[in-house]
Amino acid sequence: MIAYESATELAERIRNGEISSRELTELYIDRIEKYDGQINAMVVRTFEAARTAADRADAALARNELFGPLHGVPMSIKESYVIADTPATFGIEAFKNNVASADGLAVSRFKAAGAHFLGKTNVPKDLADFQSYNSIYGTTGNPWDTTRTPGGSSGGSAAALAAGFTALEAGSDIGGSIRNPAHFCGVFGHKPTYGIVPMQGHELIPGQPEADLAVCGPLARSAEDLQLALSIMAGPAEREALGWSLDLPAADITCLKDFRVAIWATDSLAPVTKEIEARALKVGATLEGLGAQVSYDARPNFDLEGALKNYQTLLNSVMTAAWDEQTVARMQAKVAVLDPSDTSMDAVNARAAVLSHRDWIHSNSRRERLRHAWSEFFDTWDILICPQMATPAFSHDQKPMGERTLLVDNEPQPYFQQMMWAGLVVNAYLPSTVFPTGLSTDGLPIGLQAVSAPFRDYRCIEFARLISREMGGFSVPTLYP
Repeated sequence: MIAYESATELAERIRNGEISSRELTELYIDRIEKYDGQINAMVVRTFEAARTAADRADAALARNELFGPLHGVPMSIKESYVIADTPATFGIEAFKNNVASADGLAVSRFKAAGAHFLGKTNVPKDLADFQSYNSIYGTTGNPWDTTRTPGGSSGGSAAALAAGFTALEAGSDIGGSIRNPAHFCGVFGHKPTYGIVPMQGHELIPGQPEADLAVCGPLARSAEDLQLALSIMAGPAEREALGWSLDLPAADITCLKDFRVAIWATDSLAPVTKEIEARALKVGATLEGLGAQVSYDARPNFDLEGALKNYQTLLNSVMTAAWDEQTVARMQAKVAVLDPSDTSMDAVNARAAVLSHRDWIHSNSRRERLRHAWSEFFDTWDILICPQMATPAFSHDQKPMGERTLLVDNEPQPYFQQMMWAGLVVNAYLPSTVFPTGLSTDGLPIGLQAVSAPFRDYRCIEFARLISREMGGFSVPTLYP
């Protein structure tokens, strides 16, 4: 079905005159109006602006004028991106009237490439959950089973793609927020190398400095679309472009048998279901059958638990930076009475919330040692395969976060324990592509991460493209044909 074709394929159809931009735009609008009442992914709708833009694209094509590689292609984008005359709330009630006066950078770049926007997709409050619900827009369901989460914080993005509401999407990631929705919804998602995609225009308040760890990146139904979208999004903003340019190396390995791949299928620190572990091992077996070099025990040379605590420290120092003085004072009082020997995750998170600048520098130094260990690892290995989350999509759970657990093969695990898999790559600024590997026995998507060295983004994406041909790639949810 045309609605589920890749953005690359749809752009070619438009250029060849097989379908007009207006026809494609109306097709997606019809699907949103028919099905989104069940899913609640497209929470901000800009249909009339999309129709106007589609007509403009069709008129230009009639004059043999091509706007760019996405000429006439309708897409959507995460609610936290800025589009003129639409709200950017981050799911926070106090910002429900925070309407932008101009397009942000990523939106402008997609428009310059020829795309136009159907609307914006749902997020959790403050972009801080594995689920996507908030008091402004409500709860988004997973197109494979609407009683389950599509992930977060780019949950609406992945759900819209999986349901055939849009051709392309973009999200953001600091704790798996592109990658876990891609895994849960059976689509592709890429977390870029830190710093290569400007975050200008992904903001509540214009002019704020870009946060440590956080990145913007694409989600799509094909790896080819990830590559195209990344090429559009990446590169310095206007001010920085005076002094530097980005020249990401192309994919340097184009055949699966030539990859050197390490498989990290599970770990006692953050165990995953036997089915997800088996899927990672199947990737290894598939590669071995094709002649690739595969290791099941190669690991970077660092203490994993220490690395996780370092990530949690740096992450929570970012996530709590906007706290008001009273909240900070309460946390300082809590930290003051902590036993110095207490290295539990709760204690790590509490200390991170009120981290001194000196302590942040020490944490950053530890991060640099981790980055060095990863660099040495990728001198030997081209790709690391590992899980993204412990389970396929789980049922909606809107209890207070401190009361939540995840059932991993019927064993309860702490809700945020799975941040380990996300944090492995975030803390070291590494690129990672989540690719679908088919469905679980319960009929839910399973995605895995393909991780590589800094700036080897196109290597990750190319590996995802090649392996998805062997293991299924995107499939259409049975509920939304």
